[in-house]
This record gives sequence, C-alpha cells and structure tokens, in this order.
Amino acid sequence: MSGTVFITGTTSGFGAATARRFAGAGWKVVGTGRREERLAEMGKELGANFHGAAFDIADEAATVAALEALPPEFREIDLLVNNAGLAFGTTPVPNTKLSDWKRMIDTNITGLVTVTHHLLPKLIERRGTIVNLSSIASTWPYPGGNVYGGTKAFVRQFSLGLRSDLHGKDVRVTSIEPGLCESEFTLVRTGGNQEAYDKLYGGAHAIQPEDIAETIFWVATQPAHINVNSLEVMPVSQSWAPLQVARDS
Repeated sequence: MSGTVFITGTTSGFGAATARRFAGAGWKVVGTGRREERLAEMGKELGANFHGAAFDIADEAATVAALEALPPEFREIDLLVNNAGLAFGTTPVPNTKLSDWKRMIDTNITGLVTVTHHLLPKLIERRGTIVNLSSIASTWPYPGGNVYGGTKAFVRQFSLGLRSDLHGKDVRVTSIEPGLCESEFTLVRTGGNQEAYDKLYGGAHAIQPEDIAETIFWVATQPAHINVNSLEVMPVSQSWAPLQVARDS
C-alpha cells in the first residue's frame, strides 16, 4: 500500500520521523513547516518523492496559498497527518502570558482545522485517512498544562466529530495521544532550556519520534474497513500521578 501523505510540522520530531517512514515505504510525501532550510535538507535526503512547503500554519492566508500551490503530482492526497503543534510555558494559569495561550490556539487548533477543511474534499474523493496528533494531556490534566491541554482536548473531540460527520464516506479518522516523548517540543516549551530538557527525559526511556512514526504508519496501513478511533500511547516508565489536595496550614 502506498499513496500521498500530507504531514504538517515536518521540520523536526514526529513530523520528520513520519516523513522518513512513509517515504521509505514508497509514499509521496508533502512536508510542511516554518523552517525552509530544514525542508530543503529533507528534500535532498528523501529525493523526488518529497515536496516541502514552507509556511506558518498559524497564518491562514499563507497556509491556503501553499495548499493551492501544490504541484499536480502531489495533489492526490490519501492521508493527512495533522502533526504541527506546540506548547509555551509550564507555569500555572495566574502566571501565564495571554500571547502564549493565543499562539497555542492559533497553531494547535486554528491551523489544524484550516488544513483539514481545505483538504477534506480531496480526502473524501479518495476515501482517505486523517490522523490527528493529540496528547494524553487531552484526557489527563497536570499543573501548567492549562491551554495546551485544552487545545489537545479539542483535537481529540474534533477527531471524533469528524468521524461522526464523515459516516458513510469511507474516510478514516484517528486521534493519536502520546505521553512523554523526547523531541524539540520541550525546548520550545521552555524557551530553549537544555537543563529542563535533560531533567525531564533523563533516565525516563521516553517515547521516541520514530515510535510515533511507526504508530502512524500502522494506523494508516490497516485494512480499509478498520478505523482506529483513538490511541493513547505512553512509555512504560510513565503512569498517573496522585490527585492534588490543598490543605489548611
């Protein structure tokens, strides 16, 4: 099985690993991201079956322009992987920046629905598949997760809503919800704090981007009559923390 996959956020982490996994299996890959130089490097690595489209998914006009400018040989999209997303900050709500909240909403929600809405007619036509990258934060809250968790809860619920509204059209929709994964995600979230990165992942045997890429590939290559509605994935080292209790001193 092969086809054309459109992957957002391809310049690092899950997106880069997913592009390599599908390209290695003979798929055509459209990869998007803000960092044009990384997309160019990936194009050199993956060859003629890769098309890079550099734009900020939070910019609706730029997103639509890039989608409408896809070369003819990359327009027959069979699989959409909505991977682009980010988190800013780990502080509790009283100490957060409104600008950080808006940036997470613009990227994790608005950008995702813009791409999905534009590509949906083609995915319906080709009886395609949509894989949305949510998070365990969509279900399990934690201190400092606030708006990031809210955006990922939207992604999970939006996936279920798509699945319902696309009933009878043979379009598959999956929400993948990873736990602790080692990638640039934490460096972005902490403003490049390498110490925080090392503390979070040290000795944890966290999920790697290649693990999620393999999971996405497995979901996408199941028989056409199988839909994986949602899939929560955590490293063995991670489980649930006790509930918080505030006490009078």
